[in-house]
Amino acid sequence: MDFLTFRKRMYHLGCFNVHQVEIWEHAFDRNSLTRWCDKGLLVKLKNEYYAFPEYRQVNDFARYVANKIYRPSYISLHSALSFYGIIPEEVISITSVTTLKTNKFVNDFGTYTYQKVKRGMFFGYEPKLLSDGRAMMFATPEKAILDLLYLYPFYKTEQDMLELRFDDYFMQEDLDKSRLNDYLGRISCKSLTQRVNTMLKVYNIL
Repeated sequence: MDFLTFRKRMYHLGCFNVHQVEIWEHAFDRNSLTRWCDKGLLVKLKNEYYAFPEYRQVNDFARYVANKIYRPSYISLHSALSFYGIIPEEVISITSVTTLKTNKFVNDFGTYTYQKVKRGMFFGYEPKLLSDGRAMMFATPEKAILDLLYLYPFYKTEQDMLELRFDDYFMQEDLDKSRLNDYLGRISCKSLTQRVNTMLKVYNIL
């Protein structure tokens, strides 16, 4: 198979895995993917996952990739907090939550880190649409905060909470405390609830 035929068939996917190719072409030679990567026609994202390099120019496509190469997962933690403007830092690595083992992948689209949570913690995410209509799964702001405090339990004192530098306007005006409490009830973790209460006290949220 020549690359132009392959590209015409697969380009709309943006990123794809080998099995998707083989559904279309059962006798596909996987060595072709290696050759096309060597020529810069494709980008290898991880074992068996590839993308077309032109998609590096598409806004937020790197985030879209995060959901695709390690599933189930959703973007959370520092990446989601930065996306929502809750923390001031620009986050380079794309951080996600998964029920699979903790993992990390580095490719031409970015650095992707995945933190494992138990299945009972895997909720509180929703789709965010790219300009072309593709959906990427993001934690809600409240769940991103809970994921952070759950996975990084060393944030526990009032000083620790201040050092997170959560945006005051968001915490006072936009934080959905009802949703936060609903999520806390579902998680049912006493130590996490204590850390959240410390955070609420620091940011004067009644």
